[in-house]
Amino acid sequence: MIDKLKKILEDGEQRIAKTMSETELQDVKASLLGKQSVFTEVMKEMPKLDPKMRPEIGKKVNEIKSKFTDLIDKQRLELQLKADKIDESFDTTVPGIAPPSGGLHPITQMCYDLNDAFRSMGFEIFEEDDITSELYAFDKLNFPPNHPARESMDTYWLEGHDTGCACDKLCLRPHLTGGSVRYLQTHKPPYRFVYPGRVYRNESTDARHERAFFQYEALIVDKDFNFASGKILIKSVLSKVFGRDVPVRMRAGFFPFVEPGFEIDMGCLVCGGKGCSVCKQVGWIEIMPGGTPHPNVLRAGGLDPDEYTGFYVNIGLDRLVMMRYGVDDVRLFHSADLRFLEQFN
Repeated sequence: MIDKLKKILEDGEQRIAKTMSETELQDVKASLLGKQSVFTEVMKEMPKLDPKMRPEIGKKVNEIKSKFTDLIDKQRLELQLKADKIDESFDTTVPGIAPPSGGLHPITQMCYDLNDAFRSMGFEIFEEDDITSELYAFDKLNFPPNHPARESMDTYWLEGHDTGCACDKLCLRPHLTGGSVRYLQTHKPPYRFVYPGRVYRNESTDARHERAFFQYEALIVDKDFNFASGKILIKSVLSKVFGRDVPVRMRAGFFPFVEPGFEIDMGCLVCGGKGCSVCKQVGWIEIMPGGTPHPNVLRAGGLDPDEYTGFYVNIGLDRLVMMRYGVDDVRLFHSADLRFLEQFN
């Protein structure tokens, strides 16, 4: 038995000395000191030994285990020193290579900038799920029952939830305005909030349109709000985001959820108003619908339209980013092409 223990000691010392990495050392440690170590057979044979020999063998086993532990700790320290040692041929005066750095997507950055601008004016930030119902996407927004936007050619209805009506039909939100009604229902007036998020439309893509894109909605509802203040609000926000005065115009437009309604345009910053493919050669680009919330929408939110009024805008966030950077194709922002996106880091 003594000879067997000597052999275990010699083999163990050699195995520890030959390890070249922390992983190898851990494996050797497990085989020498673990539950299934080389001492397992020794311990099984202990009951067969002369009782007078057992204390001596047990003492010898403990001495070898202790020595293995010391040798393993020493070898681990040597391996760490080797790993930390700098190659003498390595020139420490040569400038290093900077690791690649990430950055915010330009649409995300624009959203944050708008959040800061609106927060400075006392607005709250509101968010909601991407899935909504026909009740909030259309019914509570004063859309007539036969409005074409309800059809699958425009809206993505969820399979298995595309029949019935109201709460039974679920879809990917085609706009953010239905979420605003939820806000009116769950908060107390007066209201001053913004609502950023992605929306989904079943339509063809081109330089100005995507199937999944970002909007940024802002809504003020109060008992006494001057409509002219709405245009001042728009110009103030755009000026803060772009760092300069931005030309803005409002044209009469129809939307079921506002009355009166307006198409709000800004001067095209890609071409400086001279005309390009982005603005269809007219020098202006539509960035948002706006107007006063329709009485039926206020009623859906639990408000009396004879008592409350307000101002609503829904900013096309993607187009605003196109204006900021002078990009003429919105699809580039959704392409995940790092060659394009790295320009904004």
